[in-house]
Amino acid sequence: QVQVVESGGGAVQAGSSLRLSCVASERTFNSDVVGWFRQAPGQEREFVAAINWSGSRTYYKDPVKGRFTISRDGSKNTVWLQMNSLEPEDTALYYCAGDSRRPYLNGILSPSYYANRDSYDFWGQGTQVTVSS
Repeated sequence: QVQVVESGGGAVQAGSSLRLSCVASERTFNSDVVGWFRQAPGQEREFVAAINWSGSRTYYKDPVKGRFTISRDGSKNTVWLQMNSLEPEDTALYYCAGDSRRPYLNGILSPSYYANRDSYDFWGQGTQVTVSS
């Protein structure tokens, strides 16, 4: 079973940047779709971004398009979420998740898959991002 650990969160002011990291242990997750989700207090966990196994395709929630970038490096067994121009609305606990049940998934992925929490079978504990105005 893959275990992932997120890091890189913090408390910043609006307009700042942060880079979140998701590192896998126990086994590589280089064949898996990996996503970032976030959960603000009192709200449901929501999709933020996803990347396919090769890194050739990325997907984003509309409010973060153009501000956030998801990327991965197989040699480091790591997926990053670069977050620029942060807004107070980005404040949340950010989770990394992966789908080990469908390795090497090719083609254009459907939002009903990559934005669905149930598509992912392993999750990290989260890293807190707090953005003040």
